[in-house]
Amino acid sequence: MRVLVTGWPSLGNGEATAGDVLAMEAVRRGLADADVECDLAWGPVLRPDGPDLDGADPGRYTHLVFACGPLHGRQIEELHRRYGGCVRVAVGVSVTDPDDPAVTGFDAVLARDTPAEAPRHDLAALPMTPSTPVVGVVLASGRREDVERRPDDRVERELTEWLAGHECARLPLDTRLDPHDWRLFGTAAELESVLRRLDLVVTTRLDGLVLALKNGVPALAVDPVGGGAKVAAQARAWSWPAIVTVPEDASGRRLLDPDELEHWWEWALSPEGAGRPSALPPSDAVIGELLDVIGAR
Repeated sequence: MRVLVTGWPSLGNGEATAGDVLAMEAVRRGLADADVECDLAWGPVLRPDGPDLDGADPGRYTHLVFACGPLHGRQIEELHRRYGGCVRVAVGVSVTDPDDPAVTGFDAVLARDTPAEAPRHDLAALPMTPSTPVVGVVLASGRREDVERRPDDRVERELTEWLAGHECARLPLDTRLDPHDWRLFGTAAELESVLRRLDLVVTTRLDGLVLALKNGVPALAVDPVGGGAKVAAQARAWSWPAIVTVPEDASGRRLLDPDELEHWWEWALSPEGAGRPSALPPSDAVIGELLDVIGAR
């Protein structure tokens, strides 16, 4: 017996939801626990290195299992034609039309929801996944506050490309406040409430650095202005070491050093880095100076 496990992430461009992938993984684990050999087929978007359906020889498999998602459409009907010599089973799927050829082509359908039966739990609830760092990403894209020393857009492009290569839960955050736009925070308290729940902030903004440290969260800060400007200055004010600057004259070369980013990434997520911000309270001396200047004390 050898089973090919498929799902919507196996078809076409391989668009995948977390639920799809977890359902396929639940099937794989269940088969492995029963000592059944199996392969998972992926589309080119999620796993460009495969294995994929084009490379999965139907003659190698006794069974095909389709996990998760709705049963309808030409792509599933094509599975029936290609793997007509296999026993075909759908599991954890939604059935809206029991007479659809995509449904009737299966030898057995173990639906999660169908008009004729009580619903079952979705397969995505079965496999437990490991925790990964939760990283807030606060970028200065589009900001041109310092017309004399403009941020280089390549900095954020290189930073985000580097960040995409790390397994972490990335959470894009915007420090702009707008109570009329549900996609933005309406108050600073809302933003800071999210920041306190993060493991790390990666930022090219002064706000991202300051608010992370204020709330006890380590930051990997990159100053996007050549030679360093206000972000680097604020890192010095806080005696915060995880600050990366770029050359003032890059001459077309790569701006960021991946090894330097990696060093501060590992440090910030280490016990030393994670424990550092809480020991760095901001000074209120400047408020005292303001009171002196205006004669309020």
